[in-house]
Amino acid sequence: MRSTHRVSGVRILDSTWQDLLDLKYGPVQSAGWGPRMRAQFGYRTPDDWYEAYLLECVSSDTSWLDVGCGRFLFPSNGRTALLLASRCKLLVGLDPGNNIDDNPYVHERVKAQIEDYRDSRRFDLITLRMVAEHITEPENTLNALARLAKPGGRVVIYTVSKWSPASLAAAATPMAIHHAAKRFLWKTETRDTFPTAYRMNTRGALHTLFARAGFAEQSFEYIDDCRSLQRWRAGALMELSAWRLLRAIGLPYPERCILASYVRNGSGAS
Repeated sequence: MRSTHRVSGVRILDSTWQDLLDLKYGPVQSAGWGPRMRAQFGYRTPDDWYEAYLLECVSSDTSWLDVGCGRFLFPSNGRTALLLASRCKLLVGLDPGNNIDDNPYVHERVKAQIEDYRDSRRFDLITLRMVAEHITEPENTLNALARLAKPGGRVVIYTVSKWSPASLAAAATPMAIHHAAKRFLWKTETRDTFPTAYRMNTRGALHTLFARAGFAEQSFEYIDDCRSLQRWRAGALMELSAWRLLRAIGLPYPERCILASYVRNGSGAS
């Protein structure tokens, strides 16, 4: 299938960005050194992009299914998570693990794989935040998404790019090293690290899978990820300086995430 119908990147209103940054970091002059440094470079993290995008997606009429939700909607942004959980009509959290028991934001908790989830309701919004890289049977997942999304409903994928250095390293190393690396770099817990498959982590793979399931690409963006060394001021400065240099000479930053949305074909699509 030709890809000429694909649209360009994610667009977020300036007012939405301001709302997100105020909620997450507060006034820049009183924020920590990390947000201040990123603001000086004009850089926004992939998490910032995802959270701002959902600020525009979620309204009082939204029925929302968060797939693989774990313990959080947004691990580093409880204020925006609480706002959106309070704003939407329904928020169902779906996860097969016990981590979902600790999620304070979802209205309903369902402990199941998406392929096994049966419900007569259909959702306006389905989100997969850092989930797609773990899916081993993407066709089954897409069949479930098609069954659960309303006509015109939106599926948002936020995941790592398959060809980023961190993804390539993760694919070549055992889980024990994953745990150790994430704990060292980002202070994550072992229960928040899972095996990866990388079968839904390129634009081509996502386009093919969603098109077969009856979805159209609404937006797609590769977002530069300068967070590997964000715990340390010198490391963050080094990453952001490299990011600025590569942009100046027209080269992509090697570490990237994907933020994409797909609309279920049928009446009511926008």
